[in-house]
Order: sequence, then structure tokens, then C-alpha cells
Amino acid sequence: MVEELLKPSEVCRLLNISYVTLRKWVKEGEIRYVVSPSGRYLFPRSEVDRILKQREKVEQKEIRAVIYARVSSVKQRDQGDLDRQVEFLKRYAEERGYRIIDVITDVGSGLKENRRGLKKLLKFVTSRKVDVVLVTYRDRLTRFGFRYLEYFFNQFGVKIEEVMKEEKEPLEELIEDFVEIIVSFAGKIYGRRSKKIKQLVELNQRFLEQNLPRNK
Repeated sequence: MVEELLKPSEVCRLLNISYVTLRKWVKEGEIRYVVSPSGRYLFPRSEVDRILKQREKVEQKEIRAVIYARVSSVKQRDQGDLDRQVEFLKRYAEERGYRIIDVITDVGSGLKENRRGLKKLLKFVTSRKVDVVLVTYRDRLTRFGFRYLEYFFNQFGVKIEEVMKEEKEPLEELIEDFVEIIVSFAGKIYGRRSKKIKQLVELNQRFLEQNLPRNK
């Protein structure tokens, strides 16, 4: 018996997903497909049934999700970068049937450990009130030490889902993170309130802005 093959539009309709999501699934190997002699992508009906059954299992055990989004500066927030992250993650959660219990945002360097939003997220994790944490890119959560944080979350049964895999960092954000590193190390030498820190930061910031190529 020949298995029924479905067009991409039919798969999107039956699974209630966007064409962008379907393409992502194809690229990541999450759905099986065949290529017709004319070069069209077709999807076995059994694949749609398999995904629908998986959703039924997920619905039986509700998955609680927390969205975490971060930008490095107020300028990025005002340009809408933060809102775009949140909206993208909301669509991702809805397509998978996750129940969003909170949306947490931060404005600040990924090197800072005392971010208000990050502290709130840690409380969700340690109190076992969340099953999955959604981020666009891992460095939205932390610039360094992601594996340690991932291991810590796993001890409380919490999974981190990085929705997107590659990101080209804005030069401005890299400069701010670099300055944050300088402040951290200089603070240990001179003291946080020392004038030497301010002078050192201003000097390095001017050097970076003048010598690094600008994004086009």
C-alpha cells in the first residue's frame, strides 16, 4: 500500500504551524520527507500522525515554560530587539503547546550576574515551578558559563531550549561586554569607585569605537 504524501501547505494546516517552522523542522531533521521527481518536498501522512500523537502526550502532561529575553542596552530595547525576541519565543511555545507562566526580560550585559530578571528566573527553577526555559540564543541567558547553568537547571528537572542556533553579535554589544570585563578586573585592583576605572573604561571604549569596523 502506497503511503499518502502531503504538500507543505497541507502539513502546515493539519499541524497548525507556519511554513517557516516546517522548513526549520526539515533542516533539523525533526520531520521525514521525500523529494518528488520535480523537486517538490512531500511529507508522509504517518509523520503528521506521529507529531499529532506527540502533542497529545504533551497535552496530557502540561509543560510549563518561562520565556527569557535580554538585550545589552536601552538603545537595543528601544529599537524593538527585546520585543522581537519575546514575540518569537511566544510563537515557538504556542506551536509546541507549552503553557507560558511568565515572560522575563533584562536590559544589561550578559556578563552581569546580578540581573534582576536572571535572579527571578533562578527562583522559578529552584522552586520547581517551570519545566522549560526558552531563549533565542544561549548568550541571551549568559555570555560565559552556559554549560554550568544548563547543568544546574537540569538538577531541578528544567530544560533550556535554545530556539535559534547562530547569531551575529552587534558590534556595539561586544564593545559593552568588553568594557564590562575591564570594569570587573579593574575593580578588583583599584576598587569599584576609583577614578582610574572610569579613565580606563573611557580610554578602552574610545579605542574600540575608533578601531573596530562598523556593522553595515
